[in-house]
Amino acid sequence: MNAPEPVRAFPLQWPGGWKRTESYHRKDPRFRTEITSVKVTSDGDVDMKTRKGLSVAEATKRILYELERLGVSRDDAVISTNLKLRLDGLPRGDQGDPADPGAAVYWVKKGARRVMAIDAYRTVAGNLGAIAATLEAMRAIERHGGAVILERAFTGFAAIAAPAKWWDVLQVREDSPVDVIQANYRSLAKARHPDAGGDRGAWDELQRAYDDARKARSF
Repeated sequence: MNAPEPVRAFPLQWPGGWKRTESYHRKDPRFRTEITSVKVTSDGDVDMKTRKGLSVAEATKRILYELERLGVSRDDAVISTNLKLRLDGLPRGDQGDPADPGAAVYWVKKGARRVMAIDAYRTVAGNLGAIAATLEAMRAIERHGGAVILERAFTGFAAIAAPAKWWDVLQVREDSPVDVIQANYRSLAKARHPDAGGDRGAWDELQRAYDDARKARSF
């Protein structure tokens, strides 16, 4: 059996077949200011310590923790976002949120690759936090004997169509002249642009295909 294609941590590798959330439908993260401790002083005043909403680093740590509790090692997991990477391959938190704040987590368990992706929030930290919270909820299902339900809840790569070749997406031959490739791209982009009523998933696929074509044909 052929080994699965490697997953990239940057830029975001959104799983094929998963619907994207339109930017105007994204919400502010629910993970906002949290109370970390409350203490009443001798003078009767309340000393309350707070912290801002979940950071990228904290959300990443929570994801890895939940995966570990599910029996998935760090080496078998990839956190994919549009944030540049730290030296350890995890997303850096010292940068602004990208235009596409989506996040996807891929992991391998018992030889099967699984993925969870969320882009419902306006920040990468919010989407990572939502993935962590969902993994925690899924782990609760497993604890209560719902292993079969848990397995069905996660989409494996076997259920996801392999990425189409760039020339198929651009509706050209692999050896087509550059001007033909560019002309087809412009025509397809006009029809698939989300602002013109096109599907976001098809638009993203087209952009990836055109980037691959430019790299392959050096233009």
